[in-house]
Amino acid sequence: MKKSILFMLVLVVGIILAACGGDYDELEAETGSDEGESNDGQNEITVAIEQNFVTMDPHDASDTVSIFGLKSMYESLVTFDEDGEIVPALAEEYDVSEDGLEYHFKLREGVTFHSGEAFNAETVQANYERIMSGNLSAERNFQYIDSVETDGDYDITFNLTEPFSAMLNKFTMVPMTSVQSIEEETVGSEPDGTGTFKFVEWQQGTTLTVEKFDEYWDEGSTNVDTLTFQPVAENGSRVAMLQTGEADFIYPLPQQNASDLENEEGILVEESPSSIARYVSINTYKDPYTDLKVRQAMNHAIDQETFIQVVKNGFGNPLDSTMASETQYYESQEMYEYDVEKARQLLEEAGYADGFEAEIWGNNSSESIKGMEFVQQQLAEVGIDVEVKSMEEGTLSDEIYTPETPDDAKVQMWYVSWSPSSRDADGATRSLFSNEYFPPNGANTAYYDNEEVTEWIKEANLTTDESEQQEIYSNIQSTVYQDAPWLFLASDTNLAGRSEALEGVYVGPDGSVIVKNAQVK
Repeated sequence: MKKSILFMLVLVVGIILAACGGDYDELEAETGSDEGESNDGQNEITVAIEQNFVTMDPHDASDTVSIFGLKSMYESLVTFDEDGEIVPALAEEYDVSEDGLEYHFKLREGVTFHSGEAFNAETVQANYERIMSGNLSAERNFQYIDSVETDGDYDITFNLTEPFSAMLNKFTMVPMTSVQSIEEETVGSEPDGTGTFKFVEWQQGTTLTVEKFDEYWDEGSTNVDTLTFQPVAENGSRVAMLQTGEADFIYPLPQQNASDLENEEGILVEESPSSIARYVSINTYKDPYTDLKVRQAMNHAIDQETFIQVVKNGFGNPLDSTMASETQYYESQEMYEYDVEKARQLLEEAGYADGFEAEIWGNNSSESIKGMEFVQQQLAEVGIDVEVKSMEEGTLSDEIYTPETPDDAKVQMWYVSWSPSSRDADGATRSLFSNEYFPPNGANTAYYDNEEVTEWIKEANLTTDESEQQEIYSNIQSTVYQDAPWLFLASDTNLAGRSEALEGVYVGPDGSVIVKNAQVK
């Protein structure tokens, strides 16, 4: 550990020198001492994040980073507050019929898009028609909508074909774009929302810049004039940016730097609970991973406690279910005990006494690479020779989600994390484990195929009885955990760092950076 800390200190210094061409004084002069304020008196902030944005289409974003980037510019009918409770956004009020088939929304009046177009019921109808008629990721959450009816300019009703208990949560996930952007097919290239900030520029792979929308309906929510999201994959670089004032907020804050930054003047370290589950998805459609004993052996070969100490620097908890403990209807399972001998025995019973060659994919962030190398070292102890392949996030997403059939999928293992956009159990289950959600239709990248689990998922969404849902999700969690379509690693703790001069920016349980109420002191 001492060697690792020394290495990170050397790396951080090297990154700083490289970033400013070896001239630290020049960087200091450029940054200045007035954090968050430019020379012309404008409040400008930079949020440094780990991964790149994949898309600017609000109806086709399935990765957390794209989703929270879009949230800075767009709003949905309802949303989640900092405590995870559903609250009104573009809808002032809502109600649900007793039979769960009608969802009525009273829309907020006087709201305009960044382009100046008025927001109304026609807008909402156009957005849902786009979602339901296109090959967009948002469509998977609205398969039960039968019709959308408007009653004047500010009342709209969604009629469902059957009850769907997670429906209200799904309404939080659909940002409203203007009718003009839909008709002109500019939704993904020229974002036009109603949010606190409006689009300026997206330099794919580098930065997303937004600026304050002066006609925003919730006046006074922010005093930030320009906000730049800057993807920075390397941990040391994000930390250096916060230390020098080049960044005002960083997420994730590398766990190994948390204690040091807590003692730095002008910097605050913020720790919050997370619904993020971190795991390795195993392609159960490919040999040798089709064999349950192989997958269970691999889980017995992984020491979760050591993973948390080595990769997460002690921040996090063992992943003892298919979802994190912050998620609705979570239930702890009997974990796979770290037992190398048992793992070897199971491999021998499966016909792989000498192990086999394998491949693990992941993005190119520092933590992902470290996590994959940890898995590589652990599996080597039982004879599994793992090759680590890291990729830029957009490239990786294409490789994972574009195969049309399981036969086309090349992935063997994927080091990844998942969190529902809300804390609902459906968001942590259906897309991951239903056999109707293999890529490109969903995120079941393990190609896990258990018909009983798929039916349970449907049953859970048909009932509004919470005790019945609890029982169903209990069955789902225990069955999937035993079937081991993943290497279960950890549930995260969210760590962020910010300048004391910045308030109102926080990380939600799902890992979204929320900037709506950003304030520079």
